[in-house]
Amino acid sequence: MARVTKSKTKQAPVLLWFRRDLRLADQDAVAAAAESGAPVVPVFILDDSDRRPHRAIGGASRWWLHYSLQNLGESLERLENPLILRRGDSAKTILALVAETGASAVHTGFMPDPGDRTIDKTVHDALTDKDCQLIRHRTTLLHDPHKVKTQTGNPFRVFTPFSKAFEAQVHVRPPTPAPKHLSAGPTLASDKLADWHLLPTIPWDKGMAEEWTPGEAGAAERLADFVADAVSDYQTARDIPGEAGTSRLSPHLHWGEISPWQVWEAVGQAKGHAGVTTYRRELIWREFAAHLLWHYPQLVDQPLRTEFSDFPWRDDRAGETAWQRGQTGIPIVDAGLRELWSIGWMHNRVRMIVASLLVKHLLIPWQTGESWFWDTLVDADLANNCVSWQWVAGCGADAAPFFRIFNPVLQGKKFDPKGYYVRQWLPELKDLPDAHIHEPWAAPEIILRAAKVSLGKTYPMPIVDLAEGRARALAALKQISGRNG
Repeated sequence: MARVTKSKTKQAPVLLWFRRDLRLADQDAVAAAAESGAPVVPVFILDDSDRRPHRAIGGASRWWLHYSLQNLGESLERLENPLILRRGDSAKTILALVAETGASAVHTGFMPDPGDRTIDKTVHDALTDKDCQLIRHRTTLLHDPHKVKTQTGNPFRVFTPFSKAFEAQVHVRPPTPAPKHLSAGPTLASDKLADWHLLPTIPWDKGMAEEWTPGEAGAAERLADFVADAVSDYQTARDIPGEAGTSRLSPHLHWGEISPWQVWEAVGQAKGHAGVTTYRRELIWREFAAHLLWHYPQLVDQPLRTEFSDFPWRDDRAGETAWQRGQTGIPIVDAGLRELWSIGWMHNRVRMIVASLLVKHLLIPWQTGESWFWDTLVDADLANNCVSWQWVAGCGADAAPFFRIFNPVLQGKKFDPKGYYVRQWLPELKDLPDAHIHEPWAAPEIILRAAKVSLGKTYPMPIVDLAEGRARALAALKQISGRNG
């Protein structure tokens, strides 16, 4: 353990423990540490062990984290207070830092994930008889999950009543600026960010680097662009994957490079009441997902509706691989999965379509899709990911019924009628006419030849007949309905 350089002040320092709140502006833990008047030790811990209920972050998220930490470190350097990087078990590392520095407090954000809550309890219990306290702040959510409840005092399981209670009970405060000064604490040993090897050794991240600017400044720029150009039309444009109609703020929000208060406030200043209302409703859905995970931590890998524990899922490795690679032979699905692999993100409407195909037409467990998204999304938020996959699978809270099965061809024709999105991500189909872009298997051979499309060679045949897949899914649902009926 490195020796601590004695501080110029006798006042005990405080630890500022960053987690998924990697910003200085409108960050309550940062503000509290600054206002304490004590020397501040900013720290981030990479806990990449994979032990239940903790989950190691995926590959795309590791890429984002590298640049986000680089950005945060530069911001702290400007305040002449370097970010300390440590790697290991979060609880053990924080307790070691408390002992190393003689800290009087640990300021951090509370996280809804089960793994983080377990870590917090371990730290809290260990500090109970010590001269240090763990002080948790709300840094990532607009509401306290344990405070917004039904009239009977229970957690919500349906979105609409939750949203009404949220709007009635939650006061969304105006955002606050970053501190202009952060008293430096003792000098500590720190890992070098490059030594964590968060970036891929085999470059596959070119598309992500071109698409995203991780960090607090990149988040602010993305928000400003959305407010200026897109929020007024958000109500309708958000469903069109071939247009820039969404905010693309999800990774910035997930990593806490911007606060939900900042987003809520900025969007409210935009023109277009319908778009503002619709977007804020999406922010409330994000809160709802966190609320559910807080109260039902089993959502991470178990269906909330227990009858789905006996669902007759299929073990289809070939189908799973074709789905992951965007080689299902169903254009809107393949386009979405190739977008995901290229830029670490997928349009929300398409997320629902590709998820429905996996869990319903292919009868592959929702956990399989959730795990793939976890590894490939730059915005792989545990609450949003698990709750949304269970929503599609019909086994979660406020879920779409299982018998609601998206027809990907009809979805493509409705939301990508000119095929802009499909052509962007499936260039092998770019010369197909609009009428056949979403179901090339139904196109006459003369049309396929003219477009240089050879099914089974340049583009795969569908791995599932959509009508047969739908019938099989409904038959599977009937099985568990009979058992629980």
